[in-house]
Amino acid sequence: MELIIQTITTGNFVWFTFVISAAVIVFAAMKLASNGDVIAARTKISGMFVGVLLLAGATSLPEMLTGINSVLADEPNLAAGNFFGSSAFNMFILAILDVIGKDQRILRSSALKHTLSGSLAVFLCTLVLFFLCANPLLASIHFQIGWVGIDSIIIAAFYVFSVYLINKNDSSEITADLTEEELKSIPSLKAGIFGFILASALLMIATPLMVRSSATISDITGLGTSFIGSTLVAIITSLPELVTSIAALKISAPEMAMGNLFGSNMFNMFGLALTDMFYTKGRFIGAIDQSFLIAGMLGVLLTSLALVGNVTSFRRFRHMESDSVIMTIIYLAGTYLLYIQSRV
Repeated sequence: MELIIQTITTGNFVWFTFVISAAVIVFAAMKLASNGDVIAARTKISGMFVGVLLLAGATSLPEMLTGINSVLADEPNLAAGNFFGSSAFNMFILAILDVIGKDQRILRSSALKHTLSGSLAVFLCTLVLFFLCANPLLASIHFQIGWVGIDSIIIAAFYVFSVYLINKNDSSEITADLTEEELKSIPSLKAGIFGFILASALLMIATPLMVRSSATISDITGLGTSFIGSTLVAIITSLPELVTSIAALKISAPEMAMGNLFGSNMFNMFGLALTDMFYTKGRFIGAIDQSFLIAGMLGVLLTSLALVGNVTSFRRFRHMESDSVIMTIIYLAGTYLLYIQSRV
């Protein structure tokens, strides 16, 4: 009886810790994004570049910190599930935006502007899945330098090259100059940078607590770190993308919303590669379970469909585009498959 009471008490405390730490992470990430907007406005960086890189990097920092803290806690599957699950949920956010902005037709308004960033996101995720599939072969030829995998180095290098391509492609699209009155309502660049650093520090404090509580929750529920990481943790760390994208939609900046989501998927794969530096037992991708191929392919399928919807006219189904409906069905079906997989 005492053991049962202790288990219930421990379970309640774990869920309380998870909820509080998750709330702090979302709050800090939102402050990170808002201060990123200040930096963008003060430095006059182009809107699309801000969405794909600065804003995406800011809102994706929770995923990267969660990944790093997960491998430090020797939970590589929790880290992998977070990255792959977040990428899939980011594309599901597009379907949510389609419902919220039913008069703006979010998947159409940006036209070809995000074909490059979306294509690069698909390539990066596919590259990670290729290395995941090739794990047995790569392990046999010692595909690493020190404890860091060469595959992670290749992924990180391609992300840097992708940033260069987007910057080069977007160099002519500079945001409109703000009026003196508008500039007065925006904090200074110094305040924006300070707020950005402060929010980052808050994330670094809260993330380890969420990781530890998530690992315990996976044990209590019996669902495993793979499923918890791909769903619960991934959704929590993706909430900043959702809120930021909705905010961008409300100010009639759908290109920034889409750039944020495609850019976040790129950054997730970059974060996965950087996590390898903290996994000292060997190649991080080599430690990821093959079952994550489903979670990874779910992200690739949804990102590819979002790209198709970005350049093609589909029939509208009530308040949603047909491709948004399909994306919703695929995301829910994929999540159910991950649940079944966790029970096997």
